[in-house]
Amino acid sequence: MDKEAIISWLLEKGNPAVRYYTLKNITDASPENLEEARSAIMGDPAVMAILSSQDEDGSWSHKDRFYTDKYHGTIWQLLILADLGADGNDIRIKKGCEFVLEHSQDPETMGFSMETSKKTGHGLPGSVIPCLTGNMVYALIRLGYLQDERVKGAIDWLIKYQKADDGGESTSDQRYLKNVACFGRHTCFMGVVKALKAFSAIPAKQRSQEVNEKVKELSEFMLVHHLYRKSHNLETIAKVGWTRFGFPLMYQTDLLEILEIFRDLGINDVRMQDAYEVVKSRRQDDGTWKLQNTFNGKMIVDIERKNEPSKWITAKAMKVLCHDNENTK
Repeated sequence: MDKEAIISWLLEKGNPAVRYYTLKNITDASPENLEEARSAIMGDPAVMAILSSQDEDGSWSHKDRFYTDKYHGTIWQLLILADLGADGNDIRIKKGCEFVLEHSQDPETMGFSMETSKKTGHGLPGSVIPCLTGNMVYALIRLGYLQDERVKGAIDWLIKYQKADDGGESTSDQRYLKNVACFGRHTCFMGVVKALKAFSAIPAKQRSQEVNEKVKELSEFMLVHHLYRKSHNLETIAKVGWTRFGFPLMYQTDLLEILEIFRDLGINDVRMQDAYEVVKSRRQDDGTWKLQNTFNGKMIVDIERKNEPSKWITAKAMKVLCHDNENTK
């Protein structure tokens, strides 16, 4: 297929979310067409399936396993809904957001926890983790909570606690010392990526100086690694799995998501060129990209089919490749 045929395929009405993002990111659609396309997302089969399985209190599946029930728990449904572009004004989605803010957020530090404290009913402080906090900030902003003080507090948590150490010191905060995977001597890539994803959801003009400084720090950490290589030996790929693209990605990531985040943050750098080449190499002969990684069978609803042409991956790849070589430093 040529480019126009691929765009026509992406614009088919059977996948309203992909249709909207294609109009927004790849075409010159009018504001009226964009609004019409976005309103149709609530009729997306995946959105409807997720919302139809929600419990009365706003949670999904086992309410006390909102994170650990992978991938039926409340955290994951909100993340998928945010990725799909669902309408945060929907009362069901608001109930889900409020459930997570009540039961997952630690009201002292404002980070998001994997567990609820049996004592307080809020997020357990010792189980707060960076990738979850980044994902929830991203999801809540996308679902309309940017001006909420609780989300602003979570943004501050990311600024204060998200590390960018390439073999430096572990955290000195007593609450997190036992969590070596997230707060140890080498920063967890997933935490960095999800924090950047959260910051990318903030409109550029509304990013504070502190946010911009953190973006610069975290993006440099990724660029030193050329996004997926070992910083001390750039000939070695540290994250082979990131070269196989999937959607949705939950707490995982890949090069396509990282490049999309960097585009949304307005970042381009020669050290990203290797990652762009990986994306180009995954293009099929017909001009589309396949879904190579998937959580299908583990989610409430399957999204596309593994090893088949993917509208989601194709739309994202076309978006990021528009950025390739533009304003490269």
